[in-house]
Amino acid sequence: MTLIADTEPTVFETVESEVRSYCRAWPTVFERATGSRLFDEHGRPFLDFFAGAGSLNYGHNNPALKRPLLDYLGSDGITHGLDMSTTAKRRFLETFRSAVLEPRGLPYKVMFPGPTGTNAVEAALKLARKVTGRKTVVSFTNAFHGMSLGSLALTGNAGKRAGAGVPLTHTTQMPFDHYLGGLTPDFLWFERLLEDSGSGLDHPAAVIVETVQGEGGVNVARAEWLRGLADLCRRRDMLLIVDDIQMGCGRTGDFFSFEEAGITPDIVTLSKSISGYGLPMSLCLFRDELDMWRPGEHNGTFRGNNPAFVTATAALETYWRDGTLRDRTLRRAATVEAALAELGTEAAPRGRGLVWGLEFEDGDRAAAVCRRAFELGLLVETSGPRDEVVKLLPPLTVTDDELDEGLGILARAVRHTA
Repeated sequence: MTLIADTEPTVFETVESEVRSYCRAWPTVFERATGSRLFDEHGRPFLDFFAGAGSLNYGHNNPALKRPLLDYLGSDGITHGLDMSTTAKRRFLETFRSAVLEPRGLPYKVMFPGPTGTNAVEAALKLARKVTGRKTVVSFTNAFHGMSLGSLALTGNAGKRAGAGVPLTHTTQMPFDHYLGGLTPDFLWFERLLEDSGSGLDHPAAVIVETVQGEGGVNVARAEWLRGLADLCRRRDMLLIVDDIQMGCGRTGDFFSFEEAGITPDIVTLSKSISGYGLPMSLCLFRDELDMWRPGEHNGTFRGNNPAFVTATAALETYWRDGTLRDRTLRRAATVEAALAELGTEAAPRGRGLVWGLEFEDGDRAAAVCRRAFELGLLVETSGPRDEVVKLLPPLTVTDDELDEGLGILARAVRHTA
């Protein structure tokens, strides 16, 4: 089917800022969405292997979440509540405790910062520095933690960092797993800097890590590497922060992406799919003994998004009272890995659960694959330091037929751009 494009400048071009990006890659106007598909205003369907950059793990307008939301709004439930106590918040906290924290033996307090992922990261940084009295935070090569100044200082991408316009300080980057190609033992450089009083590395307050670097190119940390990092943090008196904003809420199989490694971070950040419905919401979780906040010391006008509490509760009740979704995600992971391996690209596919990356020699080829996939009715995006990786983030609720359809379209896009 031929894409229908406007010949005259649109209101998006004449009024909206040049900063817009996704609309350039997918030049159509979307109108509605359900499950794993979006439909543009001309009625053309697109299979969605982007899922709101990981914000729609349970698909678009999931009826198990939509009905409670509509009922809540229809009953004049509280919409905006800052951090006031509400029935919607109470039910979320009770459900999060019983469905997520208690079954995993996790000793966390729950904080509601502002509603975005970068808000959660900023809260984690502020708390780590407050608790330890130190300033430096260590992050890793190719990390992405957000676009506000504190989280941007932890981010590796040079283009995003340049947008800050000011020096990004009090952070140090270390090599992520596989970064040095296995030529040196894990954390050799990090350990040596910590031991040497002449290294110039101030004793860090914390280390922040993604178990899978989504924006960085779908770089997957080994479980043993994560265990080694947790051990290093314990031995060297550094707090361990896991940024689970994109990889949490079941993306890798387990609810938290660090569960496979058997570690318990000191602080965890969640956002994106925690609301289940694409509504803005984020959490900062931390050990009880770290809860040193004074009332109002960190706040935000929209930290109490009650409609998001409603859909988040529905998502937990529907998908996280047992292991059905986890097991299904892990089974589908094997399907994706096998399909991608057959494409014969420059590098082996990499990923966990339902996040996968297909690396090409350069960003031009990866972009061409994404463009062709769009023309064929599939939404996928690029990631990596040179945008050289095609990233797949289908909804966890994708059906087997939809998964096969999307993988087939991707295979065609790869062949058509060879």
